[in-house]
Amino acid sequence: MATTEKYVGQPVLRKEDPELLTGRGRYTDDLSLTGMLWMSVVRSPFAHARIKGVDVSKALEVPGVVAAFAGSDFEWAGPLLMAWPVTDDLKNAPHMPLNTDKARYQGDGVAVVVAESRGAAMDGAEVVDVDYDPLPAVTDVEVATEHGAPIVHDDFGTNESYTWNLTNGKVDEVFANAPVVVRERYRIQRQVPNAIEPRAILVEPNAASGHFTMWSSTQIPHVLRTAMALATGIPESKLRIVAPRVGGGFGSKLQVYPEEALALAVAKKLGRPIKWVETRSENYVATHHGRDQVQEMEIAADEDGRIVGYRANILANMGAYLRIIAPGTPVLGGFLYCGAYTGEAYHVSITGVYTNTTPVDAYRGAGRPESTQAIERAMDALARRVGKDVVEIRRMNFMPPFTEATQSIGGLMIDSGNYPATLDAALEMFDYEQLRTEQQARRDANDVRQIGIGFSTYLENCGWGPSKVIGNVLQYAGGGWEAATVRCHPTGKVVVITGATPHGQGGETVYAQVAADELGLKVEDVEVLFGDTDISPNGWDTYGSRGAAVGTPAIAQAAARVREKARKIAAHELEVPENEVEWKDGAFRLRGAPDVARTIPETAFAAWRAHNLPSGVEPGLEGSAFFDPENLVFPFGAHICAVEVDTETGTVDVLKYVAVDDIGTVLNPMLAEGQVIGGVVQGIAEALYEEAVYDDDGNLVSSTMTTYAIPGAPDVPSIDVGMPTSTPSTTNELGIKGVGETGTIASPPAVLNAVVDALTPLGVTQIERPATPERVWRAIRDARGGKGGQA
Repeated sequence: MATTEKYVGQPVLRKEDPELLTGRGRYTDDLSLTGMLWMSVVRSPFAHARIKGVDVSKALEVPGVVAAFAGSDFEWAGPLLMAWPVTDDLKNAPHMPLNTDKARYQGDGVAVVVAESRGAAMDGAEVVDVDYDPLPAVTDVEVATEHGAPIVHDDFGTNESYTWNLTNGKVDEVFANAPVVVRERYRIQRQVPNAIEPRAILVEPNAASGHFTMWSSTQIPHVLRTAMALATGIPESKLRIVAPRVGGGFGSKLQVYPEEALALAVAKKLGRPIKWVETRSENYVATHHGRDQVQEMEIAADEDGRIVGYRANILANMGAYLRIIAPGTPVLGGFLYCGAYTGEAYHVSITGVYTNTTPVDAYRGAGRPESTQAIERAMDALARRVGKDVVEIRRMNFMPPFTEATQSIGGLMIDSGNYPATLDAALEMFDYEQLRTEQQARRDANDVRQIGIGFSTYLENCGWGPSKVIGNVLQYAGGGWEAATVRCHPTGKVVVITGATPHGQGGETVYAQVAADELGLKVEDVEVLFGDTDISPNGWDTYGSRGAAVGTPAIAQAAARVREKARKIAAHELEVPENEVEWKDGAFRLRGAPDVARTIPETAFAAWRAHNLPSGVEPGLEGSAFFDPENLVFPFGAHICAVEVDTETGTVDVLKYVAVDDIGTVLNPMLAEGQVIGGVVQGIAEALYEEAVYDDDGNLVSSTMTTYAIPGAPDVPSIDVGMPTSTPSTTNELGIKGVGETGTIASPPAVLNAVVDALTPLGVTQIERPATPERVWRAIRDARGGKGGQA
């Protein structure tokens, strides 16, 4: 029977949770195959060293070791995929799965050992004799650009990989004539992704057919299939990639890793299944890192604080190699150094730089958190400069509300926006005036614990999708469309097959919600399949908040094609022309006699029997669609944070946090709220304590969870989430924008602005992130000692 219940917009419980909460989810590490061998990678302890020789003979003597290989034992069809050459003159060093000439970062792979057990493989790896000739290393992005710095890739003679520029308007003229110019310098520290599940790979070869199945804890099974074909020479038709349950990614599993190519190559050599599971210590040096930028940010304005120009120069640390989309990661933020604000001129220059560090690539937000930090912290600096409240300075510079695509000074065609509305809603939830009153009282009393209030009225671009734009404008090698198939079984149940690959976001639930509404079904009657290139052969996977914005329109369009065919069948059975039946309340109903109806399950059964189909209509009921949007989508919002700073110890506590986000059509408010809260927690950690630190020799000092702080449950403050406004996207028919990255993009500058606001009366106007107690304490000490208040 048809259902009139509507699921989109409702807090439907996650379909995937019963399996996960009862421990029945199958992750890659849960899998085992007969005859399986374990693989261990020998990693360089040096950040920079020539490899003079690799001797694996001692490893072969270890009980249980089956084989051991140096890099020279492999012949590759090509290097690991780098898909985003952002400029024509970009310098890209081919990255092979094992290095043979130089180790270029601590953790760089130089050999591989294969054994009957994981322990034996690790024991064998420990005795591989590598003759290293250590070289000076460079880890700091600014030092790497200086004359005489160690060169990571000798052939280039420089560590600069590319410089990407974007200019709109008469920038130099605007800045020369502006009565107010604010100049700020910010550092975005390097971060180590810590997904709850480390990376894992299992490869099964079929010697008879030449086929290979790879299970990998990846976000991108479809992209990985093509990348493995390019690296190993195994045709895509003989490669099946499966992403089973994946325990978190946040961009760190949006990657083509050396271990994936190695596992395939070793399985091909030995003809046996090969398994590799990353240790947590390997994760810190071998999984790509995030962020790591130095930013010079300038705003030109009139005396009243009205902005006329933006100028940003960015040094982006790429690490030792350019991974899959690494050059483009900072470029994603390159259009947003103006945020949600107006202006007359805009210039951004981004230089990607090689260093002897773990490669850097996309991490939750991918370039947008970086640009948002620069503009939102600079907005507070502008407010201080012209003597205005930080709320007022934002209001007067917002782009006016709009419902059709409108170009920003940063060059983007933004789908829709109403920036004052989210700020108003956030202020109402936050009780701004009451907290300002309390803040002033503490200042007047010279209280040891001072209150600060910080804002972030952010704008982001996501919904990675428009193939023509990302290819022709951004020079991305891949596409951005998404594919879906909706298949109706004769018993009335429906299967949705999607090329998007959710890994914890709740995609199975929202995809089922959309399909159920489109077909008049109950959500429990919809099964969602994904993450297996044999089951779902077409797709571009999940990252960049594209699962809902690009994945669900493809599902809706596939369901619409199902309805088109079902209408023909329904009209034929009712013996009326097609225009005499209408889709209403979950069924095809006869106009004028709505009780005469046919449901999707009824037409599916009729299509399966095929006893009485209209002429030209084939048996079966299913539809497929490819959705390639014309534009990105642009969520926005206002986040407000109140902190309490102990001026004697430098300790920062988050007292109150309000997040109001406009994400267009909200598919499932419960899941959207969860995404925002998770993102905010991650952003608070970035602002206050997460930091990857290298010493001068290139050793990762913060290489374990004992030295690298990540948020735990006791660290999470109460976070109030609101979505009272909705400006539907004009990019897709469902009006969806993204939500997966909003919290992480918005929260760091809100927190840091709050810390600075608490300490401004003490003379502190700048805090480098993360604002650890030591950094805050030193900034207070220096301000009191007349040293400028910076740390």
